[in-house]
Amino acid sequence: MQSPSHRSGSPVSRWLKHLSMDVRDTQRLLPAAARQRLEQCIRASEARHLGELRVCVEASLSPAQLWRGVTPRQRAVELFSQLGVWDTEHNNGVLIYLLLADRRIEVLADRGLMRQIEQADHWEQLVGELSAHLAQQNMEQGLKTAIEQVGALLHKHYPLGADRHNPNELSDSIVLL
Repeated sequence: MQSPSHRSGSPVSRWLKHLSMDVRDTQRLLPAAARQRLEQCIRASEARHLGELRVCVEASLSPAQLWRGVTPRQRAVELFSQLGVWDTEHNNGVLIYLLLADRRIEVLADRGLMRQIEQADHWEQLVGELSAHLAQQNMEQGLKTAIEQVGALLHKHYPLGADRHNPNELSDSIVLL
């Protein structure tokens, strides 16, 4: 699922936005203390289900990626692979990806979880709520809400029974690029 595009349509404008942002922007918008709280939220969520969740916030694409015309969706798919979100025991990993320069949100779920889900309404709701928080300059609360929503979905379809343990297959750290 993706957020509505806020681009002006001009390739030059897109290049300028991307060239003017870097990882320092993501660090400023999501400082270390906020990242630690979100990572704790991910750990708490994963203690309730058999799923895995990754969050990645990227300031901008590289000039090479822009030259190739990489879309936010394509970049999210690339990171889904690089971060190993597709490679979990139950194929139920989820990536929440934000590309700040394009003001886009992508949520990718692995095939195991997607087989369990009938409609995409919950992804649209998640993206809408996260977008609203971002518009209000409240990235931490928006990501916390998104993590909780994904966690509830994973708990519904992959609950952790009393006799089971969820080994942490993927890092809980927030990826800033």
